[in-house]
Amino acid sequence: MRGRKIRGERKPETFDFLGFTHYCSTNRENGNFRVKRKTSRKKFQAKAKELRQWIRFNMHMPINILIKQLNLKLVGHYNYYGLTDNTNSLRNFYEITMSTLYKRLNRRSQKNKYSWEKYYNIVKDKIVRPRTKVDIIKRSLRIQLI
Repeated sequence: MRGRKIRGERKPETFDFLGFTHYCSTNRENGNFRVKRKTSRKKFQAKAKELRQWIRFNMHMPINILIKQLNLKLVGHYNYYGLTDNTNSLRNFYEITMSTLYKRLNRRSQKNKYSWEKYYNIVKDKIVRPRTKVDIIKRSLRIQLI
């Protein structure tokens, strides 16, 4: 990277492969070259759209069953996309899930509307939060039991 900068060249191009955008960057510790990965924009938007539709079509389930099935979907997403440098994409996916679920639960009834506080108290410990599963730097797999 430093040699390219000295020569006046730009950063290498990014490319998409297996749902990830691979890009060049440097290591935080010593500034060495490293390839980083994040969720491809195309895949992220497709997965978010798919999740929104699933919540919309299943919003009439009892809340505990809905959350159990939603957690299965989230765990699968986190297991595949949970790489070292991809925490922002995982966090964004979680936020989309929470806001979509909030919106759909409020549409279930005209009488029982949830405020953000009440909604958060209901789902705070029930919805799976994003975690990095594979640490590429150490090349190890973190196993989390659910």
